[in-house]
Amino acid sequence: MNRIFGSSASKKPKPSLQDAIASTDARTASIEVKIRKLDGELARYKEQMSKLRNGPGKEAIQTRALRTLKQKRMYESQIAQLTQQSFNMESAALATENLRNTMATVDAMTQANKEIRKQYGKIDIDKIESIHYDMEDLLEQANEIQESLGRSYAVPDEIDEADLEAELDALQFEEEEEGTSYLADLNKVPDFVDEPPVELSETPAQHEAIKTTG
Repeated sequence: MNRIFGSSASKKPKPSLQDAIASTDARTASIEVKIRKLDGELARYKEQMSKLRNGPGKEAIQTRALRTLKQKRMYESQIAQLTQQSFNMESAALATENLRNTMATVDAMTQANKEIRKQYGKIDIDKIESIHYDMEDLLEQANEIQESLGRSYAVPDEIDEADLEAELDALQFEEEEEGTSYLADLNKVPDFVDEPPVELSETPAQHEAIKTTG
């Protein structure tokens, strides 16, 4: 039976929208060829009528020209219909393609949302907050340890600025006294020397001259 009538599996697939558009465009092109042929006939009839006088011969040519013009108008009407059909199908194809792209986008977004929910489901916000609290405690303990290790045992916790300034003035005063005492020791004559002290401004030659004259 399948050999005689054929099986359902052997049926040809239905033409797609793109196939229908291509078929319509082909029909339009074939009709345009016929219209160009009719235009040629009309041009020939027009030339013949321009050369004939009024009479049966000219009327016969006019009848043929009218019949050709009527056929041309019919073809032009068909082309207009086919052009509109092709436009409608192209619009439908564009809408279908846009809808297909939209559905693909929606599917991708849906899958992405599922993945995001799945990943967020693995995150425990309470655990994260606990980690933050533990980190704060550890940092605070580290700061306390650093402060303890940096404690000074020789310097009091509080130092009076006035005491420091007074001590600094005392040190400067002691330095001035030490400098004056040092110069006095240089000018002082030992006990075992009878001569009067020599002025620092005198040279040895001047000193010898004073001794000779004395």
